[in-house]
Formats: sequence, structure tokens, C-alpha cells
Amino acid sequence: MNRRRPTLVAALTLSAAAALTLSACGSDDSSDQGEDKIAGADTGSSAPSTSPTASKSSEPGRPKIDLPADLSYTFDWPKTGDKDKDAVLADSEQSIKAVDLAIVNQDPLDKAYLYYYEGEAAAGTEKFIQNYVDQKAGITGKYRFYAPEVAVDEDGTASFTYCEDQGKAYVKYLETNKVRQTEVTEKSYVIYHTSLKKNSEGVWEIQNIASQSGSAKCQP
Repeated sequence: MNRRRPTLVAALTLSAAAALTLSACGSDDSSDQGEDKIAGADTGSSAPSTSPTASKSSEPGRPKIDLPADLSYTFDWPKTGDKDKDAVLADSEQSIKAVDLAIVNQDPLDKAYLYYYEGEAAAGTEKFIQNYVDQKAGITGKYRFYAPEVAVDEDGTASFTYCEDQGKAYVKYLETNKVRQTEVTEKSYVIYHTSLKKNSEGVWEIQNIASQSGSAKCQP
């Protein structure tokens, strides 16, 4: 199993209705299986940002996300200069970290990720996190996100596509503290397609999400 984040088994249809499977970051020769998941902190510059494990929002009501020191994140998606697009990027970054926090907390109903997920995306992500809980597994390593493409519509909806490099990200089994290291292959590079909607509080919530490993667009 090569993917850590939720993915759909079938083609890239923006739906979180497929079954989720626990997967190691990086890649191995296991068969490809599917699931669904990811908003973020302001990078503050046009340069790529490496995010600290502790993420604090300046806006009241947003969840505080504190992650272990063995997790690190780089978001190579600089500001666009468009207020709405930048908000989508920011909320998407936080949503990625929020799902990881739920895995760390071993809580499929962790409030932080539910702040950023709705509908099918929330239901699929809950199942995804539950797989980690069932197998007493966590995550460790370095995560890089890049090649963002965001479009915002006048009706308060948006679409967001981006890549993830899982080559240095792994599953960690909590009872033994053993890390399942996997070789980097083309399947270590995953493309995500998300659809979002701005809620009454101004938060860009993920409604649907699909991903596919081995995307040609995401290869280095």
C-alpha cells in the first residue's frame, strides 16, 4: 500500500464514497487501493514554506493544530495575490495538518479536521483515520505539497488540484514504534483533486476529494 492520504479506488471522480485503506507513505509493490482528504496557514511570501509542527491560527474559533516533532511539512504553493484563492490555499494547508492530527490523536472524530471537512469528504476521511486506529498505526516523516492549481467561482465554490511527495513519509506502528520504510517509486507522487465551498464563517470546507498515485503530472 503506497498512499497515506484518502484516495478513491476508481477514476478521479470528486467523491469520497470509496472504501479507505491504511497505506504507507512512499511506495512498495502492493496493489493500488483507494480512499479520500487536505487548508492552510498563510505562507506569507512567494517562496516555498516549510511549516512548523505547531500551527496556530490568528482567527478566533479555528482549531489549534500541534503536531509531533517527527512530522514536517513543506508547502510549495506561494500566494497568488487573489484573496479568495489564497484563502483556499491557506485552509487546505490547515486541513491537511488537521487530518494528520486526528491520526496522531487516534481519533476518527477529531474536531480539528471536522472543522475543514463536510459531507462525503468528512465521511470518507473518518473511515481513513479509523483504519489507522484499528491497526494501531501513526505517521512520521516529511511531507511536501506542490504544483497547486486553484479556481474560485462566484457562487462561493472552488476547485483545488495539487501534488504530494510521499517519498520521505511513513507509517509508524505505535505498539512497537517500528517505522515501515518504503522505497521511492513513481507511486510516491500523488495528485489530489478537491472541491470546496465557503461556509457562513468564511472557511473553505472540503466537500469532495479524490487522489491518484503515480500521476505523471507530479513526477519529479
